[in-house]
Amino acid sequence: MSLNKNYLDVPGTTIFDAEQSRKGYHLNQFCMSLMKAENRARFKANERAYLDEWAMTEEQKQAVLARDLNRCIAAGGNIYFLAKIGATDGKSFQQMAGSMTGMTEEEYRNMMVHGGRSAEGNRVIGEHGDAQADRQPQGSAGRAAQK
Repeated sequence: MSLNKNYLDVPGTTIFDAEQSRKGYHLNQFCMSLMKAENRARFKANERAYLDEWAMTEEQKQAVLARDLNRCIAAGGNIYFLAKIGATDGKSFQQMAGSMTGMTEEEYRNMMVHGGRSAEGNRVIGEHGDAQADRQPQGSAGRAAQK
């Protein structure tokens, strides 16, 4: 029996529900393994070999190798677990969040200091706000990557 998930219509948002949790279980367990220094060292020494020790999908492994956090989330990753990858790479949570929006760290910080994204045009998929899929990634870092 499938549940009615009205929240799937929120642009730019993946809700970490039971389905996402099941999908990302091994990805999130991998992330948690990075809490131990010896595991971080093994991962950094040979990322692919370490990932192959986990029962993750190839898509999940490729998303981690690319450090594409949006793909990781789509593949069941939880941002609080994924933060362990950023910490392993010496990145702040602010840097990670900026990368997910295509913004520089400064652009992301300024957006958040000024109240974040507006809800106007971003309440449901198909409106014309800056969180809509056709407006991503935003910011100068995202625009530069698209060229």
